[in-house]
Amino acid sequence: MSTPSDSRLWQIVEEAAASVTDETGRFRKSDLEDELRNRLAHEDLEVHVRAAAADKLVQGLVRGFGERRSPKPRRQSGMFHPEGILKLGNGIWVWMDRATRTDLLEWGRLSTRNLARVATAEIDRQRYVADRLDAFRQHTGFDLLGELERTVFGYIASEADPFGDDDPLPDSEEEAPLDGGQPR
Repeated sequence: MSTPSDSRLWQIVEEAAASVTDETGRFRKSDLEDELRNRLAHEDLEVHVRAAAADKLVQGLVRGFGERRSPKPRRQSGMFHPEGILKLGNGIWVWMDRATRTDLLEWGRLSTRNLARVATAEIDRQRYVADRLDAFRQHTGFDLLGELERTVFGYIASEADPFGDDDPLPDSEEEAPLDGGQPR
């Protein structure tokens, strides 16, 4: 669920993205980060919006901490490190040094379930790409995906925010990372 503070933050991000986009529709992530950092530092934000930004920062730092501490199969010393972290679901984490057999089993189950979700999402992405490439071949008059989507696939913008339910920093972590803690 999006609060007015979250909505304002996403509006600032969208405005920053628009300002660093070139005439071909491309922008660099680093340019967006710089622009957003500048806007957040210099914009006169209301207290609740500033608090929401701090919450997003904290969530990102905690997520990054968990990702850095998750076991990695290609680590020279092996997957175990006493200060590593196993994510057990429902926002519960355990230091590897203190993990039980049950913790290890649950972590393994979550990793398998998340791998299946990643595979399913990748299948959907590749199907979408293949369908659109086929459409580009069949409809040679189109150069841009937006034109193709509107004309061939009937895309119509809706009143609802299409990105509103996809908050990349959820309030509570209900599962391990989608890649099971593996490096990308």
